[in-house]
Amino acid sequence: MPVIDVTKNLDDRSITITAEFDAPVERIWQIYADPRQLEKIWGPTEYPATFVDHEFAPGGRVTYHMTSPEGEKYAGYWIVDTVDKPTGFTFRDGFATEDFTPIDSLPLSRNAYSFADKDGRTVATYVSTYETVDALEKVIEMGVEEGAAQSLNQIDGLLTI
Repeated sequence: MPVIDVTKNLDDRSITITAEFDAPVERIWQIYADPRQLEKIWGPTEYPATFVDHEFAPGGRVTYHMTSPEGEKYAGYWIVDTVDKPTGFTFRDGFATEDFTPIDSLPLSRNAYSFADKDGRTVATYVSTYETVDALEKVIEMGVEEGAAQSLNQIDGLLTI
């Protein structure tokens, strides 16, 4: 499994996931730059993602929804802050209504995804930071930690296609 470490830090209100992939940095980058590939790994397998908008550039907006086994849709959005192809990007990730209106009562995370070469493999570091400890605890209770790890572990399957 690609995920090698998950660390929760209440002091800085963050979750950090480290993963290692048997692929070069550029290949891992392509997954996030291409919405059709991103759909294959974003969210748990039983909640497939559909990316509607994918403006993967500073100031860009990315919108998506995940569909439950019962057909319910759960929407989210990113506001892309920085893009440093192919070594990383930062964005804000929030929950939204079905028409992609932000839900201000649910936590917004600030995310930094970075990709580094390690002998032809990629070490990926995913850091999500929340405004408050309560917000971090809420998303942990909602299963974000497990969902994120499950999503990242799907990347190996995508690399074999």
